[in-house]
Amino acid sequence: MNYLAHLYLAEDSDESLLGNLLGDFVKGHLGNEYSPEIIKGIKTHRKVDAYTDSNEKFLACKKLLRPDRRRFAGIIVDLSFDHFLAKNWSQYSNVELIKFTNRVYDLLISRENTLPEKLRDRLPTMIEEDWLGSYRNLDGVALALYRISKRISIRFKKAQSIEGGIEDINSNYEALEYNFKIFFPELISFVDNYRKTTFKSRDLPSADLLVK
Repeated sequence: MNYLAHLYLAEDSDESLLGNLLGDFVKGHLGNEYSPEIIKGIKTHRKVDAYTDSNEKFLACKKLLRPDRRRFAGIIVDLSFDHFLAKNWSQYSNVELIKFTNRVYDLLISRENTLPEKLRDRLPTMIEEDWLGSYRNLDGVALALYRISKRISIRFKKAQSIEGGIEDINSNYEALEYNFKIFFPELISFVDNYRKTTFKSRDLPSADLLVK
């Protein structure tokens, strides 16, 4: 899943929001650098990624993409799912999307000095271009794919194929959205159950998932 979905799946606390976002930027062993609640968020992020990568609906979506883009299919489908979440936000949350994204941006600004370098470097552009809110429109998804293709082109010769992923999203739009609408409620249930069975109740914040 991409940024918006991970943030949505966080619990209603600043520490949980940070942790669930930092999972994209913090790799390897988790020491004492972060608070217990942030660590819970990072661990949840990792579980979400593992669940998503093995989910049959997600795998079915990857197969819809052109063969020459299959290497980066996970990235493209991730972004399409953030689009469907943003587009249908009111079905999953009673908090307006703009209020939610502004809360995230304000939080990141207030914690800027503690953010990993990669996230800190991207933060001004993220806010200026409203990355999280821009996923509502396919133009925003296309721009995100372009940014990613440029960022990883140094490592992968065919990274430019990511940019063309917007064509696959457009041509398979209904099938992608259909799979997302089945997959996402299942993911919400998975995260809820993961928290209940992994963390002791006294360690959990009082607020439940934002969808509740």
